[in-house]
Amino acid sequence: MASFYLASFCIMVLSFSVTFASGNSVPNKSKETCINDATIVLSFGLYQKSCPEAEPIIYSWVERTVSQDPRMAASLLRLHFHDCFVNGCDASVLLDDTPNFTGEKTAAPNLNSLRGFEVIDSIKADLELACPQTVSCADILAIAARDSVVLSGGWGWEVQMGRKDSLTASRKAANNNIPGPNSNVATLVSNFQNLGFSLQDMVTLSGAHTIGRARCSTFSSRLNGGSNSDMNLDFLQSLQQLCSVSDTNTTLANLDDMTPSTFDNQYYVNLLLGKGLLVSDQVLATGDDNTREIVQTYVDDPSAFFEDFKNSMLKMGSLAPPTGTTGEIRVNCRVVNQFNS
Repeated sequence: MASFYLASFCIMVLSFSVTFASGNSVPNKSKETCINDATIVLSFGLYQKSCPEAEPIIYSWVERTVSQDPRMAASLLRLHFHDCFVNGCDASVLLDDTPNFTGEKTAAPNLNSLRGFEVIDSIKADLELACPQTVSCADILAIAARDSVVLSGGWGWEVQMGRKDSLTASRKAANNNIPGPNSNVATLVSNFQNLGFSLQDMVTLSGAHTIGRARCSTFSSRLNGGSNSDMNLDFLQSLQQLCSVSDTNTTLANLDDMTPSTFDNQYYVNLLLGKGLLVSDQVLATGDDNTREIVQTYVDDPSAFFEDFKNSMLKMGSLAPPTGTTGEIRVNCRVVNQFNS
């Protein structure tokens, strides 16, 4: 498995304080990442002077899209996840294949699954008109993920900015690093620890499944007699009925069957009820006492989940490419600049 450890990155952390609209004060960390002897600084409010329209443009597009298709909130959030889990947050997931290059879109966790590329294209086009080659595609993904959570009812956070866009991608790393839907706790822990995440980060970030949908094919083992001994019987029967009517590669089920478009703690409530859709969801409540304790905490205290999710997203958003790689600000998020006509 290709693994990218935080220890391999060249990072200096500067701490000060930032206060959110909720009144909560949390540490503000600005990270300097060394890439080919150059320094990339992640900081808050980076575009306030160079492109003050950046965040309003992104929010406007996300708001418009989510109002038309609530599922897109989860899709944009997932794009950021799948980007950061492969060589850091560098928009590698957005690169299209070319005759001489195979990107990450055809990797098993992404093929016929990731959505929202056209939304990112529209955002980037407007940003290029407002402030050419200023806002990276990787920063767009991070901001759009935050806005998707807010527009779904979750807490917001101030996004660190200053990421660069990659010049390449890794289909192999996408296949190896992104946790699969049938992962057990040990596999999940390994995938997340390889990126410097704690057990709590893993359980917290899994809470992103409080919104969105999944294809029947991704949880077929739950329907066919495997891994369902801990499954709510009524829930199982409803899924069997849903997934028996058509192609399991196209039929979708809500990851949270109670509040599927609302970012809340219902995901964790569902796990304790045996209503986790994916194997990788349900094992958090039934496969390990430590993860179950965290699940119970989030059931009892929704604000603890919101606060921890915000902090874990900031941590994930600061994952940098391995030392020695280069970056740029793409004009078109789908292609590196040298091939952009």
